[in-house]
Amino acid sequence: MTEELLIQLKDVAPDQWIDFPDYGFRQFFFWKNPQTGASMAALDFREGGGVPVKHSHASNQFMYCIEGEYEYTDSKLVLVPGSFYMNPKDHPHGPTLARKRSMLIEIYDGPHYYEKPSFHTDQSIGGFLANKK
Repeated sequence: MTEELLIQLKDVAPDQWIDFPDYGFRQFFFWKNPQTGASMAALDFREGGGVPVKHSHASNQFMYCIEGEYEYTDSKLVLVPGSFYMNPKDHPHGPTLARKRSMLIEIYDGPHYYEKPSFHTDQSIGGFLANKK
């Protein structure tokens, strides 16, 4: 038995994605580390979708654009196929807008947020909040 993992996005069942219909995207987690909150996911934004508010993260965020045009509207940064984006922990960024349908790979090296942002639900945020000490 191998510990390796191979996932083909085209074979992922629709019910395995977390849907954010009000914001025009869905998310599929390839991997999650429950001890650290780190994760790797695919984000699939329909044209016009995006994250509606400026926000920050409780860890470093990394994104790689596979297809589309995905804009950080305040900074005017636009991810296109082959673009790598890094946003450091605690740095405010957003809102975002998918100018075209966009597929992104998103990686966090720890928990996603300190508090649940408005675009998440209790179900979708599960396990990705920083522990309050």
